[in-house]
Amino acid sequence: MIKRLKTAAGSGDAVQDKALTKAVEDLLEQVETGGDQAVRALANRFDGLDRPSYRLSDSEIQACVDSLTTRQREDIEFAQAQVRNFAQAQRAAFRDIEVETLPGVVLGHRNIPIANVGCYVPGGKYPLLASAHMSVVTAKVAGCERIITCAPPFKGEVAPLIVAAQHLGGADEIYCLGGVQAIAAMAFGTESIKPVDMLAGPGNAYVAEAKRLLFGRVGIDLFAGPTETLVIADETVDGEICATDLLGQAEHGVNSPAILLTTSEKLARETMREIERLLAILPTGEIARKAWEDHGEVIVCDSRDEMVEEADRIASEHVQVMTADPDYFLEHLKNYGSLFLGVRTTVSYGDKVIGTNHTLPTKKAARYTGGLWVGKFLKTCTYQRVLTDEASVLIGEVCSRLCIMEGFVGHAEQANIRVRRFGGRNVPYGAAVSTAADGPGATTP
Repeated sequence: MIKRLKTAAGSGDAVQDKALTKAVEDLLEQVETGGDQAVRALANRFDGLDRPSYRLSDSEIQACVDSLTTRQREDIEFAQAQVRNFAQAQRAAFRDIEVETLPGVVLGHRNIPIANVGCYVPGGKYPLLASAHMSVVTAKVAGCERIITCAPPFKGEVAPLIVAAQHLGGADEIYCLGGVQAIAAMAFGTESIKPVDMLAGPGNAYVAEAKRLLFGRVGIDLFAGPTETLVIADETVDGEICATDLLGQAEHGVNSPAILLTTSEKLARETMREIERLLAILPTGEIARKAWEDHGEVIVCDSRDEMVEEADRIASEHVQVMTADPDYFLEHLKNYGSLFLGVRTTVSYGDKVIGTNHTLPTKKAARYTGGLWVGKFLKTCTYQRVLTDEASVLIGEVCSRLCIMEGFVGHAEQANIRVRRFGGRNVPYGAAVSTAADGPGATTP
């Protein structure tokens, strides 16, 4: 390893996490008990925004759309079309099924859109209109009936670009609210905001913690932390492009990990020199430098197999592969949020426009989940139907015996009453249905 993390996680992080959790719990409680009045107080406190209603009117929304230049609107619509196209292809992969598993026994499932969805669009530091595409457009393709959005003001004012993107994406209600108060208002509901069934979209540490604490009361898309990027590269590329791709994500925040994984020590050292050169001219260099100094790593491996092993250990949100054979990593990697294969693509394409979703797992969550996609807004719900007396008796006999094995007499009786009515069997109350081997009329106590 040529460059290591400056500091490892320690006890101070645990103390900070506890303090964050307590602060968010307090804010959630304020909104749950105080409703609109609490939301207004917190919006004033954190965003300096006081309005009679935080829901934007049709005329306000239209004014934001009208403020776009022709090119801005075309670019937003192009990006949303790419997200929509891919989401539609994903939606088409879902099939409702129905199958007769035994004569007279029919099982099936239906893919049902979540009815009410709240999409959070971060925008306090940067007006991240792309997050509107990723959540709103995807939920719309899934078929969600009601999609509401919350985004904080940008520099104390309603953010026209974010509002326009939310509207063009298909949002039904648009609120100028940020932070925990927005998440809480959508989850709990207030006098003026009907609650949602699911929350989606990225945010800062407070937003992420609010979603975590509310999980169970509402559904969430996934737990998301600071942006992460991993560049896997070999001697087929140069240090400038590696450095550019690392710093392009490091500018998200001072706690954003940026890691280079390579089999070339020459490339590793060249990339580090290029990072120093670019940091001197990058307008967001102050943030990116802090992220690189504290959370940047350069790891030199002996082989591509070792790079795969390391990449799966890291389980990064974004993995940029620039090697002689990118498909090798597509075939062998298991833990990643999204892959960017080849030098012609890059993480910012996925962040903004190419069509895949940019809400992705962080903090090693890629070990067990993928990112936001149309399937997150669907519930796959099963059903069953028994068509004949014979089928009900066949299933009922086995069910009865299994229930008695477990001691669930009431469960057994649900089966027994059907065996009696549809099979004419004399099954004493609370007994298991006999088998032929038990002898005529026998029951199992």
